[in-house]
Amino acid sequence: MRDWLSMTAANLGRGIEQGEIDPVALTETYLEAIDTFKERDRIYAAITKDRARAEAQAASERAKAKLRLGPLDGVPISWKDLFDTAGCATEAGSALLKGRTPDTDARVLRNASQAGLVCLGKTHMSELAFSGLGLNPITATPPNVNDPRAVPGGSSSGAAASVAFGLAACGIGSDTGGSVRIPSAWNDLVGLKTTSGRVSLEGVVPLAAKFDTVGPLARTVEDAALMLAALEGTKPADLRGTTLKGKRLAVLDTVVFDDIRDTPRKAFNDAIDRLRDAGAVIEHITSPEVSEAMPLSGILYTSEAYGLWADTIEAAPDKMFPPILDRFRGGKEFTAADYIAAWQKLDHLRAAYDARTAGFDAVLMPTAPNMPPDAEKLMSDDDYYVTENLLTLRNTRVGNLMGGCGVTLPTGTPSCGILFCGAPYGEERLLRLAKAAESVLA
Repeated sequence: MRDWLSMTAANLGRGIEQGEIDPVALTETYLEAIDTFKERDRIYAAITKDRARAEAQAASERAKAKLRLGPLDGVPISWKDLFDTAGCATEAGSALLKGRTPDTDARVLRNASQAGLVCLGKTHMSELAFSGLGLNPITATPPNVNDPRAVPGGSSSGAAASVAFGLAACGIGSDTGGSVRIPSAWNDLVGLKTTSGRVSLEGVVPLAAKFDTVGPLARTVEDAALMLAALEGTKPADLRGTTLKGKRLAVLDTVVFDDIRDTPRKAFNDAIDRLRDAGAVIEHITSPEVSEAMPLSGILYTSEAYGLWADTIEAAPDKMFPPILDRFRGGKEFTAADYIAAWQKLDHLRAAYDARTAGFDAVLMPTAPNMPPDAEKLMSDDDYYVTENLLTLRNTRVGNLMGGCGVTLPTGTPSCGILFCGAPYGEERLLRLAKAAESVLA
C-alpha cells in the first residue's frame, strides 16, 4: 500500500476503477503518511481528516456500485491555502488573515469534489502569494525535495512539497507570475499554468486578479490534464497518439537567458537536443514585445496587489515579512493613469507577440534561470533575497504578461524544468504536445 504514495493520480484512479484500490484504504494510507512525516507541519497548514474520510467512503461506495463520477473519483489531493474551504481556516500564508474561515468552498474545490476527488487538507504558501521563492517565516517554509537547505519555490510551495514527498497524489495551486511552474520545476513535477480567465477564481484569495490563475502541480502530464478537467467540470484533453515529429518549437532568446546559471542552461540545452532528436523542428526567435513588456510588471502587479490589499496591510503592517510588505507597498508609486496606460500598452504587445509566435506549436525557455536558493542566506542577505526573487520569476512571468498558458516539465536534471508556452486557451493542444515531450524527457 505504501507504493500507492508514488503512483500517479491517473493510475490510482485506474486502480479504483478495476477494484484493486479501495478509496478508504488509499486515503488512510495518505493520512498516515502525512501524520508520520517529520516535516508535516512545514507542508500542511491544515489536514481535513473528517472531510477526507467522508469523501473517501462515498467514493468507495460509488466504486462498488460502478457509479464513479470520473477517472479521479476517490483520489486524494491537496489544496493551496488560498482556496476557500468550508469550515476550515483559509489564511493565504499570512498573519493578516489568521482565523479567516469561509462558509463555502471555492468553485474549483466544489467542482473537484463533485468529480469525486478527496480533499486531504490545505498546504502552506508564500505570504499572500507574492513571492516565487516559497520562503515564509510568518507561517512555514516547506522543504525542497532535492536540497534540504533550499527553498521549494513559491508561491504554491506546500502544494509542490505535498506531491514531491508523497503526501498527496496532486496539488492544486495558483499562478500569478510563476507560482505553479517554479515550485513544480524545483521539485521535479509537471506544472500547468492556465490561461487567465479560463478557470474560476470564485472563492480564491486574490493577489492580482487580472493575472491570477489556477492550476495543478502533478506527477505527469496526464494527471495535469485530468485535474484541469476536474477543476472545470469538463472532459479532459485526449492525449492519445501524441508525437513530436514535425512540431515547430521556438526557443525564445530574448531576456530568458540573461544571467542564467550553468546548471539550468545545460539542462535546457540537453532537453532541446532530445526534443530535436525525437523529430521536433527547433528554431530560435527574438521578441521585442517581451523586452518591452517586462518593465510593465512593476506597474501592473504591484498596483493591483496593493489596491486589493492596502487597507488590510496598513491596518497591521508589522504582521508581515518585511520584504513582502515592501513589494506590496511598491504599488503606492503608480497612478491610475500609469496603470491604465500600462495595460493599454500590454494589450498591443500581446497582439504583436501572438502574431509573431502563431506559426509555432510552443515557445520554449528554461522554467527558472536559477537553482533553488539557500533559505538561511535569503533570511540574512537582503541583496541575495532581492536578486534571487526577481530572477526566479523572470522567465515564467513572460507567460503571464503575454497572456498564454504554459506547462513545465522535468528535464531529468534535479530542480531544472523546461517551460512550454502556448497560446491563450490552448491548454488541450499544449497538453498533447507536453505529453509527447514527456515521453522523450522522462
